[in-house]
Amino acid sequence: MNTVKIIQTARNTDDRLTEKGVYNLEKNKSAGVVLSIDPHKSYQKIVGFGGAFTEAAAYTFYKMNPAKRDEIIMKYFDPQAGIGYSMGRVHIHSCDFALENYTYVAENDRELKTFDISREDKWTIPMIKEAAKARKADITLLASTWSPPAWMKTNRDMNHGGQLLPEYREAWANYYVKYIKAARAKGLNICAITVQNEPAAVQTWDSCIYSAEEEGAFVRDYLGPILGKEGLGDIKLYIWDHNRDIMVERATGTLSDPETAKYVYGVANHWYVSEAFENLSKVHELYPDKHILFTEGCQEGGVHLGSWLTGERYGRNMIGDFNNWQEGWLDWNLILDENGGPNHVGNFCDAPIIADTTTQEIHYNSSYYYIGQFSKFVRPGALRIDVSTEGESSVQHVAFRNEDGSVVLIVMNESDNVQNLNAKLGDQYVWHALPAHSIATLVFNK
Repeated sequence: MNTVKIIQTARNTDDRLTEKGVYNLEKNKSAGVVLSIDPHKSYQKIVGFGGAFTEAAAYTFYKMNPAKRDEIIMKYFDPQAGIGYSMGRVHIHSCDFALENYTYVAENDRELKTFDISREDKWTIPMIKEAAKARKADITLLASTWSPPAWMKTNRDMNHGGQLLPEYREAWANYYVKYIKAARAKGLNICAITVQNEPAAVQTWDSCIYSAEEEGAFVRDYLGPILGKEGLGDIKLYIWDHNRDIMVERATGTLSDPETAKYVYGVANHWYVSEAFENLSKVHELYPDKHILFTEGCQEGGVHLGSWLTGERYGRNMIGDFNNWQEGWLDWNLILDENGGPNHVGNFCDAPIIADTTTQEIHYNSSYYYIGQFSKFVRPGALRIDVSTEGESSVQHVAFRNEDGSVVLIVMNESDNVQNLNAKLGDQYVWHALPAHSIATLVFNK
């Protein structure tokens, strides 16, 4: 490898995923920290990047005119013109970013005879199919539940927590099966599920509480065996699907039972509350055969147009996560409207793309570009590789080797000052002055 392409996003310039040039590697280093890349020392395989096809995102998407819809899809899913998303998350019936509470069955239908996902034909499924068309390949989908139907729960409410009643455990496990089969019949590539979104949080929206032991028992006695019996043993089953702060305790509480662990593919996590990235490594050390996946993160508190802090939050979390065995990264809503919704309980948030449904303007937040510095260049199947530091610097970094042999180094500077760095590969260097509040991707090609 004797050339490197540098792509950069910076707060104080016009750089937004901007190619700065192609540079030759040199024998001599310049002033600045040295980041030595070892492509032969590898860690986890990367499965991809994506965002959530919530009903709110899809509803907003179809309020935009066709040209704007094409732009949004292309900007996310086209590998060349966009940032190369390959994955997505979907909710099994309603979540907070839906227009209302809804389920796929009639009240008290224990046998699930009325099961019907046709509501998703209106917005969500068509949006997913447009994404697949732009990518020219299937979108790999993870499906999550926020709450069982109200009549299956202790509080008789889809919202405000509550628990799954014991007598409905088998029916609820069969509900997942019905969903996966129905979604696949409609052409969706459902490859993985989580047992329960945020099982430790009582929310004003769709939510349901499980202890670690309860989640494990449901997997061991119902969900795992029923998936196998129904020919869905290929579905990757993730537990936890909540914050990093107590993921070690939750993983241990569930996976310490080998009869449960045999059904569990991995541990899913979110970024709220905690940036204790080291907890991911602790889970990996305890259960090296289990896989770790980021399944949700967003900037809370409504729309933050023009904020640079949101992008830096994404960059910092992605670097921290990947350096601690994270295998993939799923952002929350792909798009939201000018209010940060719709959301049926007013829990408005930000998204990398905000679509103003009144003016038909599309706003690209800093988070879009920061995610793109990863997702456009680190392809599914890449391996994280080792980087060692020589010298003092506040530069954050992570590196990967793609299946085509190209090496990708991502460097980020949250400081107010330019950071000079030398990226070393083999016995050669390339120097770069990383601007204040910026992120850059260095792609070393054969």
